Amino acid sequence: MSDIKPTDRLIHIEIDDEGLPTPTPEIEQERKVAIFDLLEDNSFAVPRDDVAQGPYKLLLAIRERRLVFDLKTETDDPAAEFHLSLTPFRQVVKDYFQICESYFDAVKRLPPSQIEAIDMGRRGIHNEGARVLQERLEGKAVVDIDTSRRLFTLICVLHFGA
Repeated sequence: MSDIKPTDRLIHIEIDDEGLPTPTPEIEQERKVAIFDLLEDNSFAVPRDDVAQGPYKLLLAIRERRLVFDLKTETDDPAAEFHLSLTPFRQVVKDYFQICESYFDAVKRLPPSQIEAIDMGRRGIHNEGARVLQERLEGKAVVDIDTSRRLFTLICVLHFGA
C-alpha cells in the first residue's frame, strides 16, 4: 500500500469462537501469538469513501458458513462488515493443519535439520493462505503481507472448530 496512514490499522481483535470446540494448546498458542503480533504491527485499510476511517476494532467470526470481518471504529461505531466464502480457504487450511501437525510432532522427536525442512514447508503454505486472503479481501480491505499472514492464522483457528 503506497500511502499508509496512522489510522490504517487494527487496534483490537476478537475471535467469535462461541459454539466452537476448545482449541488444542498449540492452536491456542498460535492464536495468542497472531493477535499479539497483529496488534504490535499491522496495516489494514478499507478503501471505500462510505466507511469510517480507522483505526478499527475487528471481530472475526464464522456465520452461516462464511468468514465475517466485522469492523468498528475506536468508539465502537459500526464501520463495515464483509463476508467471504470459506471455500477458497478450505484446501490451504487443511494443508496448513496437516503440516503443523507434522511440525509439532517433529519438534518432539526429529533432529533440527528435519524440523527446519518441515518448517519451510509450513511457511510456504502459510504464505499461500495469506495470498488467498489478500485476493479475497480485494476491494474490501487492503492489508500488507505480514498482516495477511497473521489474519490467516486466525482464520485457521476459526476453521479448527468449524
